[in-house]
Amino acid sequence: MTMRRSVVVGGSSGVGLATAARLLKEGHAVTIAGRSAERLEKAVKRLEGKARAVVMDACDVASAKRAFASIGAFDHLVLALGGNKGAGPFATLDLADMRRPFEDKTFAHFATAQAALPFLAKDGSLTFVAAVTAHAAMPGTAALGAANAAIAALAPILAVELKPLRVNAVSPGVIDTPWWDFLPGEAKASAFADYAAKTPVGRVGTADDVADAIAFLIGARFITGETIVCDGGLRLAS
Repeated sequence: MTMRRSVVVGGSSGVGLATAARLLKEGHAVTIAGRSAERLEKAVKRLEGKARAVVMDACDVASAKRAFASIGAFDHLVLALGGNKGAGPFATLDLADMRRPFEDKTFAHFATAQAALPFLAKDGSLTFVAAVTAHAAMPGTAALGAANAAIAALAPILAVELKPLRVNAVSPGVIDTPWWDFLPGEAKASAFADYAAKTPVGRVGTADDVADAIAFLIGARFITGETIVCDGGLRLAS
């Protein structure tokens, strides 16, 4: 059996790093990509040196094209690109703040996927990582929700347009990753406790929880155009 080759953009931390670790365990040859060479180096060490690392700025089309050219042909692409800008009450949210999550995440997902196409196996898979804000009515997340909904909307469209490439998405809920490091320790603990109380499974998620969903979609050869909401049921209580 030919070894599967996977690329995880945003693979230096959080969900991306957990996904890289999961795919390595499943026998994939994994390349992780991100903007910081230093963070990538640390990530490779955490992966016991088993992954390759390539510097890529997903917000820069030229950088993405160069990175994929250096990687060469591969089978599966995971876009685990984050961004925590754009939260705030709709009535007072500045239009510039509205643009941030689109520029940092939506446009980056779109452009990076486009740049990867010449190297991505036609019968492989592409998995976007959106967020639960695309599906839940959570006050203060109008910009984030719109940006992530745009990402989730790409899955069914591209599943048809790029067939037989399988295109899916995962929308994580509140996940304990460095994404939340903008909050001080006590504030983050308080926020997690509040979300855990609202979530039917009684806890916030882990990066491994989301990696499980991503790995499932990569291996599920008869699923395409779908979005898995991996939120412990938080959207049901929002």
